[in-house]
Amino acid sequence: MKKIITLSLLVMNCIFLQAQTYKEWVRKADSCYTVKNYELSVSYYEKAFKIEQKDDRDLYNAGCSASMAKKNKKAFKWLNLSIDNGYENIAHLKIDNDLKPLHSEKQWNKTIDKLQKKLDIIGANYDKVLEKELAEIYTEDQEIRGEFMNVYRASKPDKKKIDSIGKIMERKDSINLIKVMKILDERGWLGKNVVGSQGNQTLFLVIQHADLKYQQKYLPMMREAVKNGNANPGNLAYLEDRVALREGKKQIYGSQSSMNKKTNKIRIAPMIDPDNVDKRRAEVGLGTMAEYATKLNVEWNLEEYKKELAETEKLENIKE
Repeated sequence: MKKIITLSLLVMNCIFLQAQTYKEWVRKADSCYTVKNYELSVSYYEKAFKIEQKDDRDLYNAGCSASMAKKNKKAFKWLNLSIDNGYENIAHLKIDNDLKPLHSEKQWNKTIDKLQKKLDIIGANYDKVLEKELAEIYTEDQEIRGEFMNVYRASKPDKKKIDSIGKIMERKDSINLIKVMKILDERGWLGKNVVGSQGNQTLFLVIQHADLKYQQKYLPMMREAVKNGNANPGNLAYLEDRVALREGKKQIYGSQSSMNKKTNKIRIAPMIDPDNVDKRRAEVGLGTMAEYATKLNVEWNLEEYKKELAETEKLENIKE
């Protein structure tokens, strides 16, 4: 009898494993990465990539997990596959803390050179001056945020360090905003055909990190840029949500989170029509709420979210 039960369990387990989709394996991998279980994250990415190896972001993130798990050979394999499948953000690649363990390896410079050669071909007709300026702004924007999050996420966060880095970040943001506003006011929202995908992303990041009055000023410009194919619809969704919440309204796409002061845990900020949020997200190229919540290390339960929504709106002063 025990043998029959064991065999049945093995068959059921096999069926379960086969039933896992690519996205489900990636979600598990992302969840493990979030809680710093890098080895398990790598194992789930391996299962996902047995199904397909097409998404440059997933391949890049897998490379980060492998790097943190000290699986350097695998990390370089996935990073190079990411480049082959369309990854272009060389500034982020260079400053990503997850990839620092790879910097001492000979393969690191080869990987950087490979991506740079690809970008040189793609960007032959870019505005080189603006592309370079935006790359420098991107590095400024992301490096200081990396430092901030390292201190903020420490087991015992140092409040003085958090405040100190926060002030530096505010100063850098104000300088970067002046530079980006000049570009937007003089040239409009430039597409990736002019400044590359990284430069185009930088325009969004700087406005996303700006004060509300500047976000309100440039939101219509970004909406028009999306219509003309010069900005990413997913990025616009993030800006729409941030502006809405700052104006005391509900967000649309569920891209913004907040801290529950009662439980001291992160939660998804109030949104309109939660039942159809995944449909709205799909329309702008964003993954499901469940996938997004995994990256935030938040449990997503639609019914529980709806039950708590009225109370959350009160706590966060949502007026409409």
